[in-house]
Amino acid sequence: MECALAPGAEVTERQLAERYGLGKAPLRAALVRLAHEGLVRPIARRGYLVAPVTIQDVQDIFALRLLLEPAAAREAAGRVDGGRLERLDALCRAGYTPGHRESETRFLEVNRQFHVAIADAAGNRRLAAVLAQLLEEMERLFHLGLEVRDRSAEMAHEHAALLDALVRGDAAAAERVTIEQIEAARRMVMDGILSSSWIKDVAIGLEP
Repeated sequence: MECALAPGAEVTERQLAERYGLGKAPLRAALVRLAHEGLVRPIARRGYLVAPVTIQDVQDIFALRLLLEPAAAREAAGRVDGGRLERLDALCRAGYTPGHRESETRFLEVNRQFHVAIADAAGNRRLAAVLAQLLEEMERLFHLGLEVRDRSAEMAHEHAALLDALVRGDAAAAERVTIEQIEAARRMVMDGILSSSWIKDVAIGLEP
């Protein structure tokens, strides 16, 4: 998820066992689970391929966010726990260090909690669960983009605008700000991936 193993990289069981100090049984169990979740693909007689990131992945995931989150924000307007969102927003304002995986991961976790809390306030538990899963899946994409530059100040401003609209009960503004946030995040991910010096080492393309 943190792209410590680069998308598109090929690895063997021996390499992974040496890197993580695992025996064959737990290693294979982990690989089966990762394959089930679509994060690795077995390659006959060669090992495993870390699932590539594709342009289609980016487009599909952000298209889903645009379907789900603006509607959730509209429904949540006037119904949110303002105190909880303010606490999460304060944690997000701590930002992250570009390229430092631990700080990026902490930031993304709090950011995910912020957005899921809004979906929870909309009163649709299934929507909140789907959104939480979608944002978790996006973590790989964000790690590829966040290291390029520190966008935490911009995201803090976006959160503040959204929080204000939600607390005021302004459904139209909450929906509009959410759309703007998602579009800004998509640009960050695409710009970050395509402008990176290491793009030649990352498998990015359209689905075959």
